[in-house]
Amino acid sequence: MKATRLHLLRHGQVDGFEHKRYNGQGDVRLTDLGRQQSAAFAGRLQHLKLSGIYSSDLYRCRVAADQIALLQEVQPEYLEELRELHIGDWQGQTWQQLQRDYPALWQARLDDIVNISPPAGESLLQMAARVRPVIKKIVSAHAGEEVVIVAHGGVNRVILLDAIGAPLERLFHIEQDFGCYNIIDYYADGIAVVKQLNG
Repeated sequence: MKATRLHLLRHGQVDGFEHKRYNGQGDVRLTDLGRQQSAAFAGRLQHLKLSGIYSSDLYRCRVAADQIALLQEVQPEYLEELRELHIGDWQGQTWQQLQRDYPALWQARLDDIVNISPPAGESLLQMAARVRPVIKKIVSAHAGEEVVIVAHGGVNRVILLDAIGAPLERLFHIEQDFGCYNIIDYYADGIAVVKQLNG
Protein backbone atom coordinates (compact mmCIF):
# COMPACT_ATOMS: atom_id res chain seq x y z
CA MET A 1 0.00 0.00 0.00
CA LYS A 2 1.14 3.53 -0.72
CA ALA A 3 2.64 5.45 2.19
CA THR A 4 0.92 8.37 3.83
CA ARG A 5 3.13 11.36 3.15
CA LEU A 6 3.34 14.13 5.74
CA HIS A 7 4.70 17.50 4.63
CA LEU A 8 5.75 18.91 8.00
CA LEU A 9 6.42 22.66 8.04
CA ARG A 10 7.64 25.12 10.61
CA HIS A 11 6.09 28.58 10.66
CA GLY A 12 8.03 31.56 9.31
CA GLN A 13 10.33 33.91 11.16
CA VAL A 14 8.71 35.75 14.09
CA ASP A 15 9.13 39.21 15.57
CA GLY A 16 11.89 39.30 18.15
CA PHE A 17 13.62 36.17 16.83
CA GLU A 18 17.04 37.78 17.22
CA HIS A 19 16.70 37.89 21.03
CA LYS A 20 16.38 34.11 21.58
CA ARG A 21 13.07 34.52 23.35
CA TYR A 22 10.63 31.82 24.49
CA ASN A 23 7.37 32.56 22.66
CA GLY A 24 5.67 29.35 23.73
CA GLN A 25 1.94 29.63 23.14
CA GLY A 26 1.99 33.41 22.84
CA ASP A 27 0.44 34.67 19.60
CA VAL A 28 3.47 36.50 18.22
CA ARG A 29 3.51 38.11 14.79
CA LEU A 30 5.61 37.31 11.75
CA THR A 31 8.40 39.44 10.31
CA ASP A 32 8.32 40.44 6.64
CA LEU A 33 10.56 37.46 5.92
CA GLY A 34 8.23 35.23 7.93
CA ARG A 35 5.28 36.28 5.79
CA GLN A 36 7.33 35.63 2.63
CA GLN A 37 8.27 32.19 3.91
CA SER A 38 4.61 31.43 4.61
CA ALA A 39 3.56 32.46 1.12
CA ALA A 40 6.40 30.46 -0.46
CA PHE A 41 5.01 27.21 0.97
CA ALA A 42 1.94 27.59 -1.24
CA GLY A 43 4.09 27.66 -4.36
CA ARG A 44 6.24 24.75 -3.26
CA LEU A 45 3.20 22.56 -2.62
CA GLN A 46 0.85 23.72 -5.35
CA HIS A 47 1.59 20.71 -7.60
CA LEU A 48 0.39 18.30 -4.92
CA LYS A 49 -3.13 17.05 -4.31
CA LEU A 50 -3.41 17.43 -0.57
CA SER A 51 -6.17 15.63 1.30
CA GLY A 52 -5.64 17.58 4.52
CA ILE A 53 -4.07 20.75 5.86
CA TYR A 54 -3.59 20.85 9.62
CA SER A 55 -2.09 23.66 11.65
CA SER A 56 -1.46 24.85 15.14
CA ASP A 57 -4.20 27.36 15.95
CA LEU A 58 -1.60 30.04 16.72
CA TYR A 59 -1.36 32.91 14.24
CA ARG A 60 2.22 32.27 13.16
CA CYS A 61 1.24 28.84 11.82
CA ARG A 62 -2.23 29.70 10.52
CA VAL A 63 -0.77 32.24 8.08
CA ALA A 64 1.11 29.50 6.19
CA ALA A 65 -1.83 27.07 6.32
CA ASP A 66 -4.14 29.71 4.87
CA GLN A 67 -1.68 30.50 2.07
CA ILE A 68 -1.34 26.82 1.15
CA ALA A 69 -5.13 26.40 1.13
CA LEU A 70 -5.50 29.12 -1.51
CA LEU A 71 -4.07 26.72 -4.11
CA GLN A 72 -5.70 23.53 -2.81
CA GLU A 73 -9.22 22.13 -2.63
CA VAL A 74 -9.14 21.61 1.12
CA GLN A 75 -9.55 24.00 4.03
CA PRO A 76 -7.18 24.07 7.00
CA GLU A 77 -8.05 22.61 10.37
CA TYR A 78 -6.55 24.54 13.30
CA LEU A 79 -5.69 22.32 16.25
CA GLU A 80 -4.80 23.44 19.76
CA GLU A 81 -2.97 20.12 20.24
CA LEU A 82 -0.33 21.27 17.72
CA ARG A 83 0.62 24.35 19.74
CA GLU A 84 4.21 24.87 20.82
CA LEU A 85 5.37 23.78 24.29
CA HIS A 86 3.50 25.72 26.97
CA ILE A 87 6.35 27.63 28.57
CA GLY A 88 4.27 29.04 31.44
CA ASP A 89 5.82 31.92 33.38
CA TRP A 90 8.77 31.96 30.99
CA GLN A 91 6.67 33.10 28.04
CA GLY A 92 8.06 36.19 26.36
CA GLN A 93 11.33 36.11 28.29
CA THR A 94 14.75 35.82 26.72
CA TRP A 95 17.19 33.02 27.49
CA GLN A 96 19.49 35.64 29.03
CA GLN A 97 16.76 36.79 31.44
CA LEU A 98 15.91 33.24 32.43
CA GLN A 99 19.52 32.26 33.11
CA ARG A 100 19.76 35.30 35.39
CA ASP A 101 16.39 34.92 37.19
CA TYR A 102 16.07 31.11 37.34
CA PRO A 103 19.66 29.79 37.34
CA ALA A 104 18.95 26.55 39.24
CA LEU A 105 15.80 25.67 37.28
CA TRP A 106 17.44 26.64 33.98
CA GLN A 107 20.29 24.20 34.68
CA ALA A 108 17.92 21.49 35.93
CA ARG A 109 15.96 21.72 32.70
CA LEU A 110 19.14 21.51 30.64
CA ASP A 111 20.02 18.37 32.57
CA ASP A 112 16.54 16.82 32.10
CA ILE A 113 14.77 18.49 29.18
CA VAL A 114 12.16 15.72 29.04
CA ASN A 115 10.70 15.86 32.54
CA ILE A 116 11.43 19.30 34.00
CA SER A 117 8.87 21.98 33.19
CA PRO A 118 9.06 25.75 33.60
CA PRO A 119 6.85 27.33 36.29
CA ALA A 120 3.15 26.96 35.33
CA GLY A 121 4.19 25.32 32.04
CA GLU A 122 4.38 21.81 30.65
CA SER A 123 7.27 19.38 30.32
CA LEU A 124 8.44 18.02 26.99
CA LEU A 125 6.95 14.67 27.97
CA GLN A 126 3.56 16.31 28.55
CA MET A 127 3.77 18.12 25.22
CA ALA A 128 4.61 14.88 23.42
CA ALA A 129 1.62 13.22 25.10
CA ARG A 130 -0.77 15.73 23.51
CA VAL A 131 0.95 15.81 20.10
CA ARG A 132 1.37 12.07 19.49
CA PRO A 133 -2.35 11.10 19.47
CA VAL A 134 -3.26 13.80 16.95
CA ILE A 135 -0.42 12.77 14.61
CA LYS A 136 -1.56 9.15 14.80
CA LYS A 137 -5.14 10.22 14.10
CA ILE A 138 -4.14 12.36 11.09
CA VAL A 139 -1.97 9.63 9.57
CA SER A 140 -4.72 7.02 10.07
CA ALA A 141 -7.37 9.27 8.54
CA HIS A 142 -5.32 9.85 5.37
CA ALA A 143 -3.95 6.40 4.54
CA GLY A 144 -2.05 6.54 1.25
CA GLU A 145 -2.65 10.28 0.86
CA GLU A 146 -0.62 13.49 1.28
CA VAL A 147 -1.20 15.96 4.08
CA VAL A 148 0.41 19.10 5.47
CA ILE A 149 1.01 20.02 9.08
CA VAL A 150 2.19 23.53 9.97
CA ALA A 151 3.57 23.59 13.50
CA HIS A 152 6.43 24.75 15.69
CA GLY A 153 10.07 23.91 16.29
CA GLY A 154 9.44 21.86 19.42
CA VAL A 155 6.39 20.05 18.06
CA ASN A 156 8.14 19.22 14.79
CA ARG A 157 11.16 17.83 16.61
CA VAL A 158 8.94 15.47 18.61
CA ILE A 159 7.26 14.23 15.42
CA LEU A 160 10.62 13.73 13.70
CA LEU A 161 12.21 11.99 16.69
CA ASP A 162 9.28 9.58 16.83
CA ALA A 163 9.61 8.93 13.09
CA ILE A 164 13.25 7.85 13.43
CA GLY A 165 12.73 6.05 16.73
CA ALA A 166 14.93 8.42 18.75
CA PRO A 167 14.23 9.37 22.36
CA LEU A 168 12.96 12.79 23.38
CA GLU A 169 16.31 13.47 25.04
CA ARG A 170 17.68 13.99 21.51
CA LEU A 171 15.36 16.97 20.91
CA PHE A 172 18.11 19.43 20.02
CA HIS A 173 19.96 16.98 17.78
CA ILE A 174 17.48 17.99 15.07
CA GLU A 175 17.41 21.53 13.68
CA GLN A 176 14.18 23.22 12.65
CA ASP A 177 14.78 26.61 11.07
CA PHE A 178 12.03 29.16 10.52
CA GLY A 179 10.14 28.28 7.35
CA CYS A 180 11.68 24.80 7.05
CA TYR A 181 10.18 21.85 5.21
CA ASN A 182 10.31 18.18 6.26
CA ILE A 183 8.81 15.11 4.59
CA ILE A 184 7.90 11.90 6.42
CA ASP A 185 6.41 8.78 4.83
CA TYR A 186 4.32 6.55 7.11
CA TYR A 187 3.74 2.94 6.08
CA ALA A 188 0.94 0.59 7.13
CA ASP A 189 3.37 -1.63 9.06
CA GLY A 190 4.16 1.25 11.41
CA ILE A 191 7.47 2.14 9.81
CA ALA A 192 8.16 5.83 9.19
CA VAL A 193 10.89 7.18 6.91
CA VAL A 194 12.14 10.78 7.02
CA LYS A 195 12.62 11.71 3.35
CA GLN A 196 13.61 15.35 3.90
CA LEU A 197 14.79 17.22 6.99
CA ASN A 198 14.94 20.98 7.65
CA GLY A 199 14.76 21.80 3.93
